[in-house]
Amino acid sequence: MNSHQAGGAGACQCHGMEITFPGGARVEAVHGGFRIATDQPVSHGGGGTAPSPFDLFLASIGTCAGFYALRFCQQRGLDTLGLSLRVTPREDPKVKRVVRIEIDIALPIRFPEKYREAIVRAVEQCTVKRHLLEPPRFEIQAFPVGREVAFAVESRLAAS
Repeated sequence: MNSHQAGGAGACQCHGMEITFPGGARVEAVHGGFRIATDQPVSHGGGGTAPSPFDLFLASIGTCAGFYALRFCQQRGLDTLGLSLRVTPREDPKVKRVVRIEIDIALPIRFPEKYREAIVRAVEQCTVKRHLLEPPRFEIQAFPVGREVAFAVESRLAAS
Protein backbone atom coordinates (compact mmCIF):
# COMPACT_ATOMS: atom_id res chain seq x y z
CA MET A 1 0.00 0.00 0.00
CA ASN A 2 1.05 3.61 -0.49
CA SER A 3 2.23 5.58 2.52
CA HIS A 4 0.50 8.73 1.34
CA GLN A 5 -2.86 9.83 0.08
CA ALA A 6 -3.41 12.30 -2.70
CA GLY A 7 -6.63 14.20 -2.55
CA GLY A 8 -7.97 17.69 -2.71
CA ALA A 9 -8.34 19.78 0.36
CA GLY A 10 -11.64 18.97 1.96
CA ALA A 11 -11.76 15.60 0.21
CA CYS A 12 -13.35 13.78 3.12
CA GLN A 13 -13.12 10.03 2.98
CA CYS A 14 -15.74 9.76 5.71
CA HIS A 15 -16.05 5.98 5.81
CA GLY A 16 -13.57 5.75 8.68
CA MET A 17 -10.09 4.44 9.29
CA GLU A 18 -8.84 1.19 10.73
CA ILE A 19 -6.13 1.65 13.36
CA THR A 20 -3.70 -1.23 14.00
CA PHE A 21 -0.72 -1.86 16.27
CA PRO A 22 2.19 -3.52 14.40
CA GLY A 23 4.48 -3.62 17.45
CA GLY A 24 6.46 -1.47 19.83
CA ALA A 25 5.02 2.04 20.00
CA ARG A 26 4.04 1.97 16.32
CA VAL A 27 0.44 2.68 15.38
CA GLU A 28 -0.87 2.59 11.81
CA ALA A 29 -3.99 3.88 10.12
CA VAL A 30 -5.35 2.22 7.00
CA HIS A 31 -7.52 4.52 4.97
CA GLY A 32 -8.67 4.47 1.36
CA GLY A 33 -6.03 1.93 0.37
CA PHE A 34 -3.18 3.83 2.04
CA ARG A 35 -1.19 2.85 5.11
CA ILE A 36 -0.19 5.76 7.37
CA ALA A 37 2.53 4.76 9.81
CA THR A 38 3.37 6.49 13.09
CA ASP A 39 5.88 5.84 15.84
CA GLN A 40 7.04 7.66 18.93
CA PRO A 41 10.49 9.23 19.11
CA VAL A 42 13.17 7.18 20.86
CA SER A 43 13.06 9.73 23.70
CA HIS A 44 9.41 8.74 24.31
CA GLY A 45 9.88 4.97 24.17
CA GLY A 46 9.40 4.46 20.44
CA GLY A 47 11.74 3.43 17.68
CA GLY A 48 11.65 6.71 15.78
CA THR A 49 10.79 4.80 12.58
CA ALA A 50 7.99 7.13 11.46
CA PRO A 51 6.54 10.53 12.33
CA SER A 52 4.67 10.79 15.61
CA PRO A 53 0.89 11.29 15.48
CA PHE A 54 1.40 14.92 16.50
CA ASP A 55 3.89 15.39 13.65
CA LEU A 56 1.19 14.11 11.28
CA PHE A 57 -1.29 16.54 12.84
CA LEU A 58 1.05 19.43 12.02
CA ALA A 59 1.77 17.96 8.57
CA SER A 60 -1.98 17.76 7.95
CA ILE A 61 -2.32 21.46 8.69
CA GLY A 62 0.71 22.34 6.56
CA THR A 63 -0.19 20.22 3.55
CA CYS A 64 -3.79 21.45 3.62
CA ALA A 65 -2.62 25.08 3.80
CA GLY A 66 -0.09 24.31 1.08
CA PHE A 67 -2.79 22.91 -1.18
CA TYR A 68 -4.75 26.16 -0.86
CA ALA A 69 -1.63 28.24 -1.66
CA LEU A 70 -0.80 26.02 -4.64
CA ARG A 71 -4.35 26.10 -5.98
CA PHE A 72 -4.46 29.90 -5.57
CA CYS A 73 -1.38 30.25 -7.77
CA GLN A 74 -2.48 27.64 -10.31
CA GLN A 75 -5.89 29.26 -10.79
CA ARG A 76 -4.18 32.57 -11.63
CA GLY A 77 -1.44 31.07 -13.79
CA LEU A 78 1.22 32.20 -11.31
CA ASP A 79 4.62 30.53 -11.17
CA THR A 80 4.97 28.26 -8.12
CA LEU A 81 8.74 27.77 -8.35
CA GLY A 82 10.01 28.64 -4.87
CA LEU A 83 6.57 28.59 -3.22
CA SER A 84 6.76 26.90 0.16
CA LEU A 85 5.22 27.00 3.62
CA ARG A 86 6.69 26.57 7.09
CA VAL A 87 4.50 25.42 9.96
CA THR A 88 5.83 26.33 13.40
CA PRO A 89 4.05 25.23 16.57
CA ARG A 90 4.47 27.52 19.59
CA GLU A 91 4.15 25.83 22.96
CA ASP A 92 3.24 27.38 26.28
CA PRO A 93 5.58 25.71 28.79
CA LYS A 94 3.10 26.36 31.61
CA VAL A 95 0.39 24.19 30.06
CA LYS A 96 2.81 21.99 28.04
CA ARG A 97 0.85 22.16 24.81
CA VAL A 98 0.82 24.08 21.57
CA VAL A 99 -1.13 27.32 21.93
CA ARG A 100 -0.34 28.89 18.54
CA ILE A 101 0.52 27.55 15.11
CA GLU A 102 2.28 29.91 12.74
CA ILE A 103 2.15 29.36 8.98
CA ASP A 104 4.68 31.35 6.97
CA ILE A 105 4.30 31.42 3.19
CA ALA A 106 7.50 31.89 1.16
CA LEU A 107 6.37 33.45 -2.11
CA PRO A 108 8.07 32.95 -5.47
CA ILE A 109 10.47 35.73 -6.54
CA ARG A 110 8.12 37.21 -9.15
CA PHE A 111 4.94 36.81 -7.07
CA PRO A 112 2.71 39.86 -7.73
CA GLU A 113 2.41 42.13 -4.68
CA LYS A 114 -1.29 42.66 -5.46
CA TYR A 115 -1.94 38.99 -4.53
CA ARG A 116 -0.04 38.91 -1.21
CA GLU A 117 -3.08 39.46 1.06
CA ALA A 118 -5.27 37.30 -1.17
CA ILE A 119 -3.01 34.23 -0.90
CA VAL A 120 -3.03 34.62 2.90
CA ARG A 121 -6.85 34.68 2.83
CA ALA A 122 -6.83 31.60 0.60
CA VAL A 123 -4.56 29.70 2.99
CA GLU A 124 -6.82 30.70 5.90
CA GLN A 125 -9.56 28.62 4.23
CA CYS A 126 -7.67 25.38 4.93
CA THR A 127 -10.22 22.70 5.79
CA VAL A 128 -8.09 21.21 8.58
CA LYS A 129 -7.70 24.63 10.23
CA ARG A 130 -11.44 25.27 9.95
CA HIS A 131 -12.12 21.97 11.74
CA LEU A 132 -9.90 23.12 14.60
CA LEU A 133 -11.79 26.39 14.86
CA GLU A 134 -15.15 24.56 14.91
CA PRO A 135 -14.20 21.14 16.23
CA PRO A 136 -16.34 18.05 15.84
CA ARG A 137 -17.72 16.24 18.87
CA PHE A 138 -15.77 13.09 19.76
CA GLU A 139 -17.54 9.86 20.72
CA ILE A 140 -15.26 7.17 22.11
CA GLN A 141 -16.59 3.68 22.81
CA ALA A 142 -15.14 0.30 23.78
CA PHE A 143 -16.71 -3.02 22.80
CA PRO A 144 -15.86 -6.74 22.76
CA VAL A 145 -13.86 -8.05 19.79
CA GLY A 146 -16.12 -9.77 17.28
CA ARG A 147 -19.10 -7.57 18.05
CA GLU A 148 -17.61 -4.30 16.73
CA VAL A 149 -20.32 -3.36 14.24
CA ALA A 150 -23.31 -4.65 16.20
CA PHE A 151 -22.09 -3.14 19.47
CA ALA A 152 -21.29 0.26 17.92
CA VAL A 153 -24.72 0.46 16.24
CA GLU A 154 -26.54 -0.62 19.42
CA SER A 155 -24.61 1.90 21.52
CA ARG A 156 -25.27 4.79 19.16
CA LEU A 157 -28.96 3.93 18.87
CA ALA A 158 -29.29 3.78 22.66
CA ALA A 159 -27.60 7.17 22.98
CA SER A 160 -30.00 8.80 20.48
